Order: sequence, then C-alpha cells, then structure tokens
Amino acid sequence: MGSELATGSLLVAGLVALVAGFVSFASPCVLPLVPGFLGYVTGLSEVSLEKRSRGRLVLGALLFVLGFTVVFLVAAAAVSAVGLAFREHQSLLLRIGGAVVLVMGVLFLGVGRSYAVPVSWRPRAGLAGAPLLGAAFAIGWSPCMGPTLGAIQAMAAPISAASGSIGRGLALAAVYSIGLGLPFVLMAALWERAGSASQWLREHRRALQTVGGVLLVGVGLLMLTGVWEDVIVWVQVRLVNGFQVAI
Repeated sequence: MGSELATGSLLVAGLVALVAGFVSFASPCVLPLVPGFLGYVTGLSEVSLEKRSRGRLVLGALLFVLGFTVVFLVAAAAVSAVGLAFREHQSLLLRIGGAVVLVMGVLFLGVGRSYAVPVSWRPRAGLAGAPLLGAAFAIGWSPCMGPTLGAIQAMAAPISAASGSIGRGLALAAVYSIGLGLPFVLMAALWERAGSASQWLREHRRALQTVGGVLLVGVGLLMLTGVWEDVIVWVQVRLVNGFQVAI
C-alpha cells in the first residue's frame, strides 16, 4: 500500500514540481538574466545573440541546464536519504514537510524575506564553462528560486520514505529541473522570437508568482493536516489504477 501511495504522491507532486520549475524561470530573479546566461555560455563577444549559431545557443543552454540539474539531484538524494532514515516516522515526516512547503509558499508570495547564497566564483565563459555556470547558479540559488526548490525538496523526503527508495525523490528533482530548464532551451532555440514570450512573462510575472505560491501553500496545508494522503488515495484509485491505454 505504501508503494501505491508513493506512486500517486509522485504523480501529484511531479505536476506541482513542473509548475514550480516554470514559475521559478518566470520569476524576476531568473528571467531577466537569460540573455546574460546565454551570452556567457556561448562565449563573451561583441556578436549579438541574434547573430550567433542557433546550434551553439541550444548546446550552451543544454549544458547550463545539465549543470544545475546535477546539483539539484545531489541535493534531492541527500533529502531523500533523510526521508529513508526516518521511514518509521513517515506520518510525522509528512507533516514536517508540509510545514516547510507551507512556509516556502508564503515566502514565494512575497511575505517575509528569502535569502540567496552569494557565489562570487565564475567559470570560464564558453561551452566548456556552461555546466559549471549552471552549477554555480544552482548553489547560489536566487531569492525567487529558493522557496520553490525548498518546497520541492521538502516533498521529496516523505515520498522517498513511502517508497523505500531515493529514486522517486530524484525523479521529483528532475521534473523540477525540466520545468526550470526547458524554457531556457526553448528561448535559446527560438531567440529571434523570444522577445514577445519574454515580454508576456514579465507582464504576468506577479500573476504567475501568485499562482505558484498559492499552489505551494495549498499542498503544504494538505500535507500538514494529513489530508494529502486522502488526496493521493483518490488519485491512485481514480486516475492511476483506472487509466487504460486506448488501442
């Protein structure tokens, strides 16, 4: 039963992680930095991004995303290992995780202060330094990224405890990285047309931030009150077990 609940929990948490990753990208601490990141990972020069090789832009973005994904996976493995260590206290771990998710959601809504770890070191510009820059980006976090990533990590511990494996905690971090990284790659691939999309995200960033924050607060309340388990059972019975592939 615990494994079945973990499967349903991973499904719901994965959707939350995907949305959280995209909202993190659209935040004012990340979106305005995209041109600078793309310029840095493809090599500093006087050539504008519009005139640079699309293949080089995409490759640089992929390497940058790979760098921060590795850091997120390592962090998720550590958090999931804690979840496994306290597996016998799974219910308590769920409620502690819920409290953390709730606090992070409130911070993401703009209440209180969030902090970033300053990273002064910068790797060499170019494709070779792109993964390292991604890792530095992940380690330093940003005030807008910290709450969402912290919430996803807090959700990973009880999922790992329920499943008895760190694999599902790693999957959750990977989904968050996809939500954060895919827009980087798409903007690199479609840079000539990225201006309108970037403008739309900037104009609606507060609405996106509110949606993300409310989503995290809602999940945190469900975990903290124990209702999360009932929701997961419903998802498992109604959606996962009832799903059939049409032939």
